Amino acid sequence: MSSEAIAREVKRRRTFAIISHPDAGKSTMTEALALHAHMISEAGAVHGKGSRRATVSDWMEMEKARGISVSSTALQFSYQPQSSDSDIPNVINLVDTPGHSDFSEDTYRVLTAVDAAVMLIDAAKGLEPQTLKLFQVCRHRGIPVITVVNKWDRPGQTPLELIDEISERIGLIPTPLYVPVGIAGDYRGLLDRRTGDYIHFERTAGGAKIAPEILMTAEQALDREGDVWMAASEESELLSALGQDHDQEMFLAGQTSPMIFTSAMLNFGVRQLLDALVEFAPPPRGRDSIDGTERTVTDPFSAVVFKVQAGMDSSHRDRLAYMRIVSGEFERGMVVTHAQTGKPFATKYAQAVFGRDRSTVDLAFPGDVVGLVNAMALAPGDTLFTDPKVQYPPIPSFAPEFFSTLRVTTADKYKQFRKAVDQMDAEGVVQVLRNDARGEATPVLAAVGPMQFEVVTARMKAEFNVDTIIEPLGYSIARRTDEASAPELNRQRGVEVFTRSDGAILALFSDKWRLQYIEKEHPKLFLEPLVAAAD
Repeated sequence: MSSEAIAREVKRRRTFAIISHPDAGKSTMTEALALHAHMISEAGAVHGKGSRRATVSDWMEMEKARGISVSSTALQFSYQPQSSDSDIPNVINLVDTPGHSDFSEDTYRVLTAVDAAVMLIDAAKGLEPQTLKLFQVCRHRGIPVITVVNKWDRPGQTPLELIDEISERIGLIPTPLYVPVGIAGDYRGLLDRRTGDYIHFERTAGGAKIAPEILMTAEQALDREGDVWMAASEESELLSALGQDHDQEMFLAGQTSPMIFTSAMLNFGVRQLLDALVEFAPPPRGRDSIDGTERTVTDPFSAVVFKVQAGMDSSHRDRLAYMRIVSGEFERGMVVTHAQTGKPFATKYAQAVFGRDRSTVDLAFPGDVVGLVNAMALAPGDTLFTDPKVQYPPIPSFAPEFFSTLRVTTADKYKQFRKAVDQMDAEGVVQVLRNDARGEATPVLAAVGPMQFEVVTARMKAEFNVDTIIEPLGYSIARRTDEASAPELNRQRGVEVFTRSDGAILALFSDKWRLQYIEKEHPKLFLEPLVAAAD
């Protein structure tokens, strides 16, 4: 395909992730977007309450039981705004992310693969700790953010209170595209700030279907809603007086954020979010290689692996690597080069994945996310390419804060145990640390959050039929060190040195005071903080 044709494909693509604190409605919003794209006929909710099914995007048993997202999933669909003059629809790539803070490292990997983010906020709770942390990652990576206030069908704060909170706490200026008509808990519709029209939503049974919309003029809205419409109009005028109207340049620069009020449960405001993504989110762009040169979107094929997942299909012990295409055209079956090993990699089994559902991908372009099946050699951060050679910077690991030993309960399962540990390590489920003193039989697991350990033990039982025991270690801080410093550190009380599977040498400390003492007493030792989300 010519460069011009690839450029046209890139122009119509939007690739984004949803970031939020747990229980802000992220999985429900993902379902609502899929419903509006006509990928599914009926929306689900995380627990499948009432007449609503369980979300198809959450496939792991732990996710279903707890109503959380642990894994990542990718969803591609075509969408054409009603106002579009083009006959060619846009292609939307939604990369869902783990919502729980214990899996923020996995979310960070996803954010390396998108061009925009939707920051989902609970109308009652406002900005929460995990949302703040993930926003800082977006700011660090230069990812523009669209703010979505969800659960407007429930009691919550006022629009102006939420706007002020965002402005004051993270320095991002919200520029609402719409003002909700009706206070939180009495969601009637939206005032379109650019046209002045009223979009009235009608409820459907259980919120399982697309909510019908009735478009009215301002005069009709005043007759219907009275003082409620007047209140929304006054808020819109106040925002304009404060200069909080959308500015595309400021949005792309990360200074402002278009804002939309929604109810994913009722499917209110979901179409407006899709329209905003098409209109304002940037299309895919090139990426700098490890040597600083840029690979543009129309250059020959290249991609970055950002997620590896196994155990998605209990009947097939396959392993799926998600790659984000950075440049060029991808054709299923093409042979590419794995930059980390220099070896060829065949792409015969290329799939799009949404939860447990899979479909074959024959052709893909920059911005698209493709799953490569049985990708045993691939790990997060790896580069695939066709000539000329390119390699992108690795994805940094978070600084772990929780440490445990892992051992198998019965010796006859040791071979399966070793295989399972290697798989969890390669997928990035946890970081695996080893040293000579502990040996291979009791590797040390390092995690950002303790729930990662639960995922390891659950998956080892389900996928390898291996029962394991996790025992916490008395360490809370890790620092990168080197071979020259390791002997002295190993002599210190409350310190232990390990090698991570990627070759990094890590020193674990019992607490920050022990670390501070050793830094003071042994200033020549090499101790470097590990990269975390906001670094």
